[in-house]
Amino acid sequence: MTPRHLPLHDGWTLHAGTPVPVGLPTGGVPAAVPGCVHTDLLSAGLIDDPYLDDNEKRLGWIGRTDWTYRNEFTWSADEHASTDLCFDGLDTVATILLNGTEIGSTANQHRSYRFPVRPLLREGLNTLVVRFTAPYTYAEALRDKLGDRPGAYTEPYPFIRKMACNFGWDWGPTLVTSGIWRPVGLESWTGPRIAEVKVIGDLDGDGVPRLALTLDVERAGDGPLEASVEVAGERAVFTVPAGENRAAVTLAVPGAERWWPHSHGEQPLYDVTVRLGDKAWSGRTGFRRAGLEHEAFRISVNDEPVFVRGVNWIPDDCFPARVTRQRISDRFDQAIAMGVNLIRVWGGGLYESDDFYELADEKGLLVWQDFPFACAAYPEEQPLYDEVAAEVRENLVRLAPHPSLVLWCGNNENLEGHADWGWQEKLEGRSWGHAYYHELLPALCAETDPSRPYWPGSPYSGSPELPPNDPARGTVHLWEVWNRVDYRAYADTAHRFVAEFGFQGPPAYATLRRAISGPLGLGAPLIAHHQKAEDGDAKLLRGLGDHLPQPTSFDDWHWLTQLNQARAVAFGIRHFRSNSPYCMGAIVWQLNDCWPVVSWAAVDGDGRRKPLWYALRSVYADRLMAVRDGSLHLVNDSARLWEGTLRLTRRSLDGAVLAEETVVVGTAARGVTRVPLPPSVAEPADSTREVLVAELGELRAVEFYEEDTRLALPPARYHATVTQGDESGIGYRVTVTARTLLRDLALFPDRLDPAAEVDDMLVTLLPGESAVFHVTGAVLKDPEALLARPVLRCVNDTVDV
Repeated sequence: MTPRHLPLHDGWTLHAGTPVPVGLPTGGVPAAVPGCVHTDLLSAGLIDDPYLDDNEKRLGWIGRTDWTYRNEFTWSADEHASTDLCFDGLDTVATILLNGTEIGSTANQHRSYRFPVRPLLREGLNTLVVRFTAPYTYAEALRDKLGDRPGAYTEPYPFIRKMACNFGWDWGPTLVTSGIWRPVGLESWTGPRIAEVKVIGDLDGDGVPRLALTLDVERAGDGPLEASVEVAGERAVFTVPAGENRAAVTLAVPGAERWWPHSHGEQPLYDVTVRLGDKAWSGRTGFRRAGLEHEAFRISVNDEPVFVRGVNWIPDDCFPARVTRQRISDRFDQAIAMGVNLIRVWGGGLYESDDFYELADEKGLLVWQDFPFACAAYPEEQPLYDEVAAEVRENLVRLAPHPSLVLWCGNNENLEGHADWGWQEKLEGRSWGHAYYHELLPALCAETDPSRPYWPGSPYSGSPELPPNDPARGTVHLWEVWNRVDYRAYADTAHRFVAEFGFQGPPAYATLRRAISGPLGLGAPLIAHHQKAEDGDAKLLRGLGDHLPQPTSFDDWHWLTQLNQARAVAFGIRHFRSNSPYCMGAIVWQLNDCWPVVSWAAVDGDGRRKPLWYALRSVYADRLMAVRDGSLHLVNDSARLWEGTLRLTRRSLDGAVLAEETVVVGTAARGVTRVPLPPSVAEPADSTREVLVAELGELRAVEFYEEDTRLALPPARYHATVTQGDESGIGYRVTVTARTLLRDLALFPDRLDPAAEVDDMLVTLLPGESAVFHVTGAVLKDPEALLARPVLRCVNDTVDV
């Protein structure tokens, strides 16, 4: 008999459990499920948008208020024997009542819950109530009981199994949510039920694809149960023994093709169907082997090492129920378009939605998944220990089918914090998470998902006895750059794997303009509110160093700090990639933002690409030329030999060739070639007035001998035109022909229309060369405005000559 599912998403109302500073209607506020309190109050017009101006500062009371969700639904008896109330996600500390009877309680955002309720259901109208205890109330009480723990912030997030960045971060607001954040419904069935299916697709020792299946059932009797599994034309029948609730089977799938990251191959995926009597479960998986060479921290897929061109991922919205499948797809497409092959799901956020991992499977993006622990000492006492064990096991099973997921990581920066941040003295012997990262998590991974490597944390050097941030082993996080030293320091050391590094820059102009109603000026208080990093505004200016001049206007500040962000990160990546295969990965902090903010992201909180995005597209391309230590490094992360005649020219800034050398080169697939620069091009006669140009096929690199503040850059002179861009009349072509050298030419059409986008940026032109920019997304009243500052910019605008 087919199970029956009744969604319970309509008809909810929200009520406050304690007095609040806004006038709630007597009958409650209409509530969206899935959703949360903040979005319900916002939809009702009772609070201002927390992402705009400094509205966030007036909404702290929401996370300190108890809230109740109420719903009335109609139910009629059916022929089934059992009915469960199923919550896919509750945020976070909740008590559930059905028709006045308490049926359960929860304290973990990262879990789902199922409660048997059939005896409590009534023919006709039923009442469902979910009472949420304020997150601060719960977490602070547990903190008082267990003793405080050190961390990056004073908020009590280590004491509640909830998205840590809800409590504020150095890029995010403090918006502490409650709510029914994932789907809820009633499920009815008769006979045995498919309770859980774990599917792992990998390769056996001979490289043959295989499916490992574990089936858990909820029984109605004690007899043996026959089940089957089908995938890619193969079928296996197996039995759940009498009195048992679990059975496992492994099935060879010789006809299946291997799954690869998009940088290395195709992504074949296969439907999996499991049957138990008249019940069926369906899913999808791919077949690949995931490996990790520990000391070198070299990730491999199907035994082929992968140089990781990565980005860190934070929750894409402070209110995750608003993140649609399409929005995730758009972010992934933005990542892939700039050459990314791995996304690291950072430990201060979530185990992401099924949509997230399904899309990663389809698009060929590798996923590194942190367990949700970040930047703090986490107590190991009850009830937290058992909550962690339950959430981990559930998510190991849920995510096991996804071939994109290639690494489980215990935490973000907690091992480093304990070793290097003075935590041990503050802890005075109290627990801090060691038992999670070195005992519980590896044991659960080995038991539940042995197909993927586990790594205790990042940064980590492979042993608790070693310094966590050792560049010679494991992973490092590089935050001296940005916090204290110039970005040229990236090149001081060779690292094995850089799992976090980054540099700040403001969001797009249109994003700032939407978020801030006041003036956009240097030192504007509302802009300062959208800068959460400690001393962040001063670091932005200090970070300009001798690379770029100090700005004297808002427009120059916006342009120069965005440009400096792009240059700093690109500089680091050129160094890391040129050290391959000693270094086998770089993961930029960060791809995305959760709101409009000055941050490290390449794509801002409104989904707009910053100059960093264009720089990453260049330095994360399959093939890269990088000048370092007197040599040109040819980095070939493609599957084909890269060969040709390399042309090296030293030129004056007016374009005249002062010296020229040619070298026949060949770089193997997935290889790096070091070409020493001949003295005639390596040594300028006047470093302030000359430039090095390297050309190989269609690829070109332009390298200056001095920082921009010491270059004799001429005032920008060029001829620019704008024409309709395509046959439909939508879009524009902006053509710029340089009459002088133009350094990092950029176009910002969002200043004219928030919907406008440009296809390229940060283009350096020699005199006489042209570039064409395509602008899409808007129809402009005055297209000629695309040709004027501050829409069209280059470094020449800002350097004194």
